[in-house]
Amino acid sequence: MTGEIRMIQGARKFSSIMAAFLLIVATFVAVPAQKFSDGGDKKATSKASVEAPLNLAVLIQDDLVPKVGNELKVTRDFIRSLPAGSRVMVGYITSGSLQVRQPFTEDLDKAASSLRMPISSDAVSPYNPYVEVVQALKKFEGKDKNRNVVLLVSDGLDASRGLDVSSTIDSIDLRRAINEANRRNVSIYSFYAPSVGLTSRSTTLAGYGQSALNRLSNGTGGRAFFQGATDFVTFDGYFDRLREALNDQIARAY
Repeated sequence: MTGEIRMIQGARKFSSIMAAFLLIVATFVAVPAQKFSDGGDKKATSKASVEAPLNLAVLIQDDLVPKVGNELKVTRDFIRSLPAGSRVMVGYITSGSLQVRQPFTEDLDKAASSLRMPISSDAVSPYNPYVEVVQALKKFEGKDKNRNVVLLVSDGLDASRGLDVSSTIDSIDLRRAINEANRRNVSIYSFYAPSVGLTSRSTTLAGYGQSALNRLSNGTGGRAFFQGATDFVTFDGYFDRLREALNDQIARAY
């Protein structure tokens, strides 16, 4: 009997690992298409505005590469372009906690101005990004009819329990973030950018992070955006596709 239980457990573990592996393969196969549709072709992008007010939490991982600082202007422009009635929070995912730079406010200019350069140092690397995502989700009050959205700028890598396939792509905290977002009716959209540490040095770990972000966004009704195996070019295309995705979500809701 004990032997049969061990065989079943082993089979389940093997199935979980294989599912994670297939997700990684699917991610890398999809990269060329993402590169074209999510920023690779400037002429193909649209400048549509978000059509309905949002409750938006912008979360930026603090140990991302300095290049992310070059995208602050386009991020501020996106926040300021949101329709009247939108509420925005700005937070940074840093070591051990979520640093809220601006609580939810309807003053879009104030929210946009609260953005700062990421620190871009291993010293501020988070335990893993999903612990702080859960903290941010708990700040959604659900008191109005606005769509609830998180924009997560992260490398997506949870290295807290090892760097193997199953512990990074199927981590406990990633599952908690998905469950909490669904409980609070929050869609999570994610922009991939590498950290100054592991994901800027390893294509494999970057792939794990992208796959985890893809799982987080797909599991909450959002979308993940990335432009290649390890790095990104610009957030301009990301924001164009984000506007389209948000408007599509709003249209389907009504």
